[in-house]
Amino acid sequence: MEALYLLVPLSIVVVFAAIWIFFAASDNGQFDDLVGPGMRILQDDDRPAAAPEADDAKGDGEKT
Repeated sequence: MEALYLLVPLSIVVVFAAIWIFFAASDNGQFDDLVGPGMRILQDDDRPAAAPEADDAKGDGEKT
């Protein structure tokens, strides 16, 4: 029974701390855009990258 005198106030403090952390994150914009990153993945361009230019593009005329 004596353990409840410690555990009940401690659990109330933990709950209020969790609520405070949630609202602080919400105020700082943590949860503003939940849809955007998922939509960017779906609209990603899957075309291969362009082929790099030939090594002779430097203009030195040397073959390696």
